[in-house]
Amino acid sequence: MSNRYSPYIEAIRHDNSLEIEEDAVKLWLKDLDNPFRWVLRPLLQFFFAILLHLVWFLKRLPLPQFSAHELLQKLICWFCTHFVSHEANLLILRHFATESNILNFLAANSGKEIDQPLKLYPKRIADMMRDSFVEHDQELFRLFADMGCWQHKNDPVAIDKLSWENWQPIDMDEFQIKPKKTQVLDFESAHSLFMCLFCLLLTREEYRDAINGFNLDQSIAIRVSQLIGQPHLTETAYNKHPHYLVGPWNLSQRFLMHGFFTEYLYATLEAVRKEHRD
Repeated sequence: MSNRYSPYIEAIRHDNSLEIEEDAVKLWLKDLDNPFRWVLRPLLQFFFAILLHLVWFLKRLPLPQFSAHELLQKLICWFCTHFVSHEANLLILRHFATESNILNFLAANSGKEIDQPLKLYPKRIADMMRDSFVEHDQELFRLFADMGCWQHKNDPVAIDKLSWENWQPIDMDEFQIKPKKTQVLDFESAHSLFMCLFCLLLTREEYRDAINGFNLDQSIAIRVSQLIGQPHLTETAYNKHPHYLVGPWNLSQRFLMHGFFTEYLYATLEAVRKEHRD
């Protein structure tokens, strides 16, 4: 890492109080260093936040609903290929893997028979046409329904009794992204552009469910913390209270904090898995 980072960035670069993999930290700090994040992002977020609420309002009117999942995926993948920065694309691919691993861990240790584990582990941008953002949300809801009511635990499960079935450790060398000179947009700027497309090209129910799916972070944290006996994990969930449905206000921050949350839990669980393996 360069020594040109500010004192604060240097401080968080060395802060491991919250479990997070070094690869993720390096990608995020490089994303923070992107000049477009500090110049273009505020303008994009201001403009598209207004546009998002207008689209949200129109979609809530009693009009015929429509969706275009395939078009949505094609537009996102095309945009990621040509305009989203290398590190932001890697963070997006990592997010599929981190959340899939966490949910597969919960499913394997839920005490229920789960027929279909999550298989959303894209390695390239093109894979996201199949491992879609839409399916990412729907698979989360399906798995929660399949697990049924959670059996709260007063004591953690013994480490040698935990199941790691379907867990796929993240290997950064497996991700394949072809660099392009036009790939300049940081993670948050890219999301500002994506969020209106999602609202427009999903039905109002699909979009409402997708942006409220973040609130299941608290439920996920509670379940993982009970399994491994680390109650502090509930503090890592920024998005909370899944029974209270929200609209698109503050969506960019909620989305970003959801990404951090999955990185924290993945790193924690991977450390537990390695301890058991060793």
